[in-house]
Amino acid sequence: MAADGSTTGRAAALNSVLARPGRAARTGRFFLRRPLAAFSVGIVGILCVVAALAPAIATHDPITIYPAERLSGPSLDHFFGTDSLGRDTFSQAVYGARVSLLVGLLATALGTVAGMLLGTISAYVGGWVDTLLQQLSDAIMAIPAIIFLMLVGSVLGQGMFNVIWALALVFTPYVSRIVRGAVLSIREAPYVESARVAGAGPLRIMAVHILPNAMPLVIVTASVLVGSAMLAEGALSFLGLGIPSDDPTWKVSWGSMLSPDRLRHIEQAPWLTIYPGVALTLAVLGFNLLGDTLRDALDPRLRGT
Repeated sequence: MAADGSTTGRAAALNSVLARPGRAARTGRFFLRRPLAAFSVGIVGILCVVAALAPAIATHDPITIYPAERLSGPSLDHFFGTDSLGRDTFSQAVYGARVSLLVGLLATALGTVAGMLLGTISAYVGGWVDTLLQQLSDAIMAIPAIIFLMLVGSVLGQGMFNVIWALALVFTPYVSRIVRGAVLSIREAPYVESARVAGAGPLRIMAVHILPNAMPLVIVTASVLVGSAMLAEGALSFLGLGIPSDDPTWKVSWGSMLSPDRLRHIEQAPWLTIYPGVALTLAVLGFNLLGDTLRDALDPRLRGT
């Protein structure tokens, strides 16, 4: 009888496990209920594929000049036409995806890591350390972001990595504020107090109990910052402080494709600004919607906020 009861219990447990929806099924239902989530993942996925395969997708070298084909309209040889120097606009847009995405990811990664460290230290240590870090953050955030980026860009000069450093400086205090608020809330949680009573040191508490619980908010914030970084790079390149349109290493970015030189030809050749403008808009929209998707998936309490 005992054996039969044990067998029946195992069978019931197995049926319960099998009845649970699989991860793929749960993921599918999540996206079916949220079409914008599927749209955002699709946009970001396509952008990543184009950026990774840019040399294979591009039909021409993006900085090679074809003088005889200046301002040519879209054709089978030049899908998006050519610019005022005869460079292939389609190839520039493809390579621009790689550069713009790289700027967005690296600037966000640097700013997020630095902001997490400063925010965690500020909230957990407190005292004069917290006051000093918050005053530094206030000083940076008091300057409008575009003005601050222009100042840093003027000092560092043009170049992709200079743009990345400038954006990381802007993002750091913003992320620091968000992480600080989360840590101040988490550090008073009962499980943190229990770990402290059990003898866990500050580093262990931060690494094991505080930062992992703050990560959902950090991930959501970072996904939105990627789109913001791409847009800011476009603004800097438009102002001549970003990535040159003939950079021998990185070729071109979407921002440099929207330079004032191209705007002079907008009536004669509207494709010069339409394609990079649409691409940049979709990329920023995709990352912003991805942030909403991650917020819903990682912290259901924040849905609809």
